[in-house]
Amino acid sequence: MPAQPVDPRARRSRAALEAALRELIAERDLAQISISDVTKRADVNRSTFYDHYTDLDDLAAAACTGLFDELVAALSGHDLDAAEPTSLAGLFAHVAEHAHLYRTLLGSAGSARVINHLLRRITDNAQLRRGTVDHDPVAAFLAGAVLGTVIDWLRRDCPGTPEQMGAAIWPHLVAASSG
Repeated sequence: MPAQPVDPRARRSRAALEAALRELIAERDLAQISISDVTKRADVNRSTFYDHYTDLDDLAAAACTGLFDELVAALSGHDLDAAEPTSLAGLFAHVAEHAHLYRTLLGSAGSARVINHLLRRITDNAQLRRGTVDHDPVAAFLAGAVLGTVIDWLRRDCPGTPEQMGAAIWPHLVAASSG
């Protein structure tokens, strides 16, 4: 049975809510944003919000999925068996380009649900690249190491260049993935 097409009004409402949240995050921390702030900015009713999302964390995960896809894509092109010490530079460059948004979502005032959402996406990508479909503790370890490094780098105001960060963690990821 073919999938039912998504109602264009629902698509517009979700897009408006997601854009509103991204705009508000540019202005203040996630913890300082209310559902009322988002619905006012998006010019939709509160009930419309709840038609699409359970809460602000759910919206935040959805609103940043495209950005997270870019982050995961920055990891996807790398073969951990090849010795390319700077190949993670694209990942850190992406994070640096969107540092405020990532700090807001992944920092101490951010959302554990958003962090878990991103961790799951990175883990799934690592499993796919490793050719595993079942539980893969190595893929989970690699994803956690990468995300933990990104969070720490953001918390410390991004010391070092993306190239330096990639070079610093690359040998450890290669060693962990081959074990």
